Amino acid sequence: MQPEVKIEPERGFPPGVAYIDGDFCDISEARISILDFGFLHSDATYDVVHVWRRRFFRLDRHLDRFLDNVAKLNLALPFDRETPAETLKECVRRSGHDDAYVEMICTRGTAPGYSRDPREAVNGFIAFAIPFSWVANEEQRRLGLNLFISTVNRIPSRSVDPTIKNYHWLDFIKGTFEAYEHHAETVVLVDEDANITEGPGFNLFAVTGGRVTTPGQGTLKGITRATTLELCAELGIGADECPLAADRLGAADEAFIISTAGGIMAVTRIDGIPLGDGKPGPVTARFTDLYWQKHDDPDWTTPVD
Repeated sequence: MQPEVKIEPERGFPPGVAYIDGDFCDISEARISILDFGFLHSDATYDVVHVWRRRFFRLDRHLDRFLDNVAKLNLALPFDRETPAETLKECVRRSGHDDAYVEMICTRGTAPGYSRDPREAVNGFIAFAIPFSWVANEEQRRLGLNLFISTVNRIPSRSVDPTIKNYHWLDFIKGTFEAYEHHAETVVLVDEDANITEGPGFNLFAVTGGRVTTPGQGTLKGITRATTLELCAELGIGADECPLAADRLGAADEAFIISTAGGIMAVTRIDGIPLGDGKPGPVTARFTDLYWQKHDDPDWTTPVD
């Protein structure tokens, strides 16, 4: 057992613990090489799972996706499935957080002599736990978000597979600045056919006539997205995974975004124009209530200890 890490935020770092190069350390001390392909070329994959009241939510699902994406990118980890699970738990234990944002990363790593051949790189595993992070702040969650539909197109699926979680975020960043320029709080991008895809770190659902629609292509198949579709069955709400035109979103009765970092969060304005009555809607509220109830369900959660 490694000695306990003293958590002292430095230079603006949140309090937390990281695992890197086989050791645990304070989050402010975690380092990677500037020659790591993950840093130089975004050649990495990752996944994020959250802990609520000392229980991981849907940990198995996140591990399944992470390991599947590692394989899809021709990356390799020198251990079995239990090792990343136990490492994440230990990061949380050492951090002391009851509610945590927990990330696991597999990076291409570095190659001897700075070879540009990715086959020669030694892949690395990194994990960290910091306080629970929200896509939307408390006021935004209470009032609902003002969502901007960006003119920036999402990176095409034929170029970068959006179902593999990645750090190719420059389209999201450009769209986010565009949203801020229009006094919106967050952004969603469209594909080349003007269909809604996703936002930075979240999927989107629209509610029309008591039925929900979420984009079926050009988007990450998020774990919270899958969870929401499962909740549809419990709530008796019909769901469609299909193209969602940008102009249809503005005509919806309700809309909400969903993310590991915050769960289900209402959208009440599209490009500054009120959606429905401009308040978080009743269908969104039903999803939100059931989603957080599931955090006490042992079939959906894994204890840290």
